[in-house]
Amino acid sequence: MGMDWQEVVERERQQAYFRDMQARLAALRQSGVAVYPAEEQVLAALTLTPLQQVQVVILGQDPYHGPGQAHGLSFSVPDGVRVPPSLRNIFKELHRDVDGFIIPQQGNLSDWAKQGVLLLNTVLTVEQGRAHSHAKLGWERFTDALLAELNRGPRPVVFMLWGAHAQKKGQALDADKHLILKAPHPSPLSAHRGFLGCGHFSKANEWLIKQGRNPIRWQL
Repeated sequence: MGMDWQEVVERERQQAYFRDMQARLAALRQSGVAVYPAEEQVLAALTLTPLQQVQVVILGQDPYHGPGQAHGLSFSVPDGVRVPPSLRNIFKELHRDVDGFIIPQQGNLSDWAKQGVLLLNTVLTVEQGRAHSHAKLGWERFTDALLAELNRGPRPVVFMLWGAHAQKKGQALDADKHLILKAPHPSPLSAHRGFLGCGHFSKANEWLIKQGRNPIRWQL
């Protein structure tokens, strides 16, 4: 992890809520409960996308809760893992929105992360087969601190807020400074209510170019 995120993380680690959360997570793992992602991947989004290189934030909710799916990046799965439904809809919108985008057969979004797309979940761990099981564990406070650091930083960024949860999480963001893009969640339950057709990926690149920065190469 780069020193820029490291300072934020260390500040939070000193707080009582974070120490309590880490103790609970360690106890769960030691008792044999399957917690995803693996411990060394929990902060993967911060490792792959240093604070000073963030261009776009895609805010998810919590990790995938099936074996082998979560690897620390929102909406992403490792190579060789079947592409989940929400990510399939993200690819469909990219195909519609970005000229020449070919829908990939794999769902590893690490290449986006390395270009400055912070793939951040609100909650960074989950138990197998139990979606939202680590809500209210303390991760929300931690990710609030990460978003606050981005919000007050010197460089404007694009925030893609999909669904009511992400939009509520983003209420404190400075819309005069950053580009805030909102749409329904890409899950099959809501994608057809406005996510498909939102144009967020081309809008993000147009804005980045106007800022004098490199657009994201969305093709995987």
